[in-house]
Amino acid sequence: MDVKQQIQEYFNHFHAHPETSWNEVETTKKLASIMEELNIKHQTFSDVTGLIAEIGEGPEVVAVRADIDALWQEVGGELRANHSCGHDANMAMVLGALLYLKNETLTKRIRFIFQPAEEKGNGALSMIDRGAVEGVTHLYGVHLRPIEELPFGKVAPAIYHGSAAFFNGKIIGVDAHGARPQQGKNAIDVIAAIHQFLKSIYFSPFESYSAKLTNIQAGGESLNIIPGSASFAIDVRSQKNELMSELRTRIEDGINAIASLYGVEITYNWSDFTPAAEVAEEALMIADAAIRSVIGDANTAPAVETTGADDFHFYTIKNPELKAAMLGIGADLAPGLHHPDMNFNHGALDIGARVLAETLKAT
Repeated sequence: MDVKQQIQEYFNHFHAHPETSWNEVETTKKLASIMEELNIKHQTFSDVTGLIAEIGEGPEVVAVRADIDALWQEVGGELRANHSCGHDANMAMVLGALLYLKNETLTKRIRFIFQPAEEKGNGALSMIDRGAVEGVTHLYGVHLRPIEELPFGKVAPAIYHGSAAFFNGKIIGVDAHGARPQQGKNAIDVIAAIHQFLKSIYFSPFESYSAKLTNIQAGGESLNIIPGSASFAIDVRSQKNELMSELRTRIEDGINAIASLYGVEITYNWSDFTPAAEVAEEALMIADAAIRSVIGDANTAPAVETTGADDFHFYTIKNPELKAAMLGIGADLAPGLHHPDMNFNHGALDIGARVLAETLKAT
């Protein structure tokens, strides 16, 4: 079986066996078995899923990361794990790069990081804590892009992801009878105020950002009870890390003011923060040259800017000296990332693997 066919076989397996964040047990076992078959030294962990492998010799280390988790969503009327974000493809492309490189004479070490729980926004931190980027000078990632960003055959040397964070809140007011609203403190009134407040947050129109309610739970089966308690969540996005910090402060100040105005208590916490991309120009230029070498100037796209988030960028936030870039692979992906029926042109898998291999070799 040639490398292109083997990449497709890897994809087929991972696509047929999706596992959600922190539950990638069989995925990790499969990755380990692949490394054993290829006689590649590798490491797994007793307390988390994921795997780190390495080839080559020498004091210098460059690395590539693949995320391995799937989403939990309804597909064809059934709730199940589903690789609608393309992490099955990312694994296949990184494994393909390993196949293309494993018999090369390398003057450096190349590390392959198969990371769990990207969808939870904190899987990268688990790999950082376990030494995944110790000694690494350059780190690359890879991800399929939707058709509106990149068509099949095009590859971009970097993806400028935005920052994301989730605000989880609970309103503690006072229940009241529907006929006596003056005796209670209506949590739904507070929710409405929060909704209007979020619409009043303004920064420069040249900045990309958003904050919106994405979950509300209030009331019960009895329709004559005005609910005093409710829970809610806010999805917050920003293209820059500095603006995200300002957004978070503005939201906290507003929520605290609304609690005071309505005489209720609002408890809250932030979860699943993912930083915006910090792309190194050097890594971007190396990837750009590799793309041109493999598929030509005409198929080399400019860096992609997207409001989506990826925890890949924790590697550089936690290690500022690390030079990193994530390559974007055009694949005619539609209807979109995270859509339960997401599909793409599988010809992109070998393209991505070859470009990655050249990028790693040229670094």
